[in-house]
Amino acid sequence: MEFPGALLESLRRAQRVAVLTGAGISQESGLRTFRDSQSGIWAKYRPEDLASPEGFRRNPQMVWDWYAWRRLAVEGVRPNAGHYALVQMALHFADFTLITQNVDGLHAAAGTRAPIELHGNIRHVRCSECAARAEHWDESEKQVPRCALCGGLLRPDVVWFGEPLPRAELERALRASTECQVFFSIGTSAIVQPAASLPYAARRTGAIVVEINAESTPLTGAAAFSLRGKSGEVLPALVKALWQ
Repeated sequence: MEFPGALLESLRRAQRVAVLTGAGISQESGLRTFRDSQSGIWAKYRPEDLASPEGFRRNPQMVWDWYAWRRLAVEGVRPNAGHYALVQMALHFADFTLITQNVDGLHAAAGTRAPIELHGNIRHVRCSECAARAEHWDESEKQVPRCALCGGLLRPDVVWFGEPLPRAELERALRASTECQVFFSIGTSAIVQPAASLPYAARRTGAIVVEINAESTPLTGAAAFSLRGKSGEVLPALVKALWQ
């Protein structure tokens, strides 16, 4: 795989790099997207029934059971070559920030240090009342587990429809985007806000925007470089071209 010389030279000079990843990189590990996971007995429910505060209040057991099923699916997948290539890339820059819209925890599993998880992490749960993180809970219980501190119902530690993104994570992501010299958008539709605004914020402050995606997106025309293909193929090849 060949890459534009201008892209390689820009990356060799860069000190500060930010990366945004979306569902595409997880799909390459065999993980279904949010809507694709609504299959079988879950196909009859609206997304809002399964992933909103209102849906949880109406039927906490149904929501808990769906996320328990999704957690089990996540446990069955492993990071792919794209995840590992990003870990390798991070070693070559003084400042490397990985931002993800994914909730599967695969970047951390691959070895990425302190990824910014804009939408939370499905592997974690917290109290729906006091927001305390629960380190242990019994998945075998037939009832929704309760918080050991206040007795509130536990819920997935993810961002649901109608909820704001965690402020600290969003601020870190925006700061990394506006301070970087190169910004990668990888496997994301470039539609879901506010994450979709990050590459444009990077571009406004002078960063070179690089898109890696199997298909064109609304960002394609604004990117300095748009590379077509799977991240699990493009990223390892890019690492090899740069440093091997």
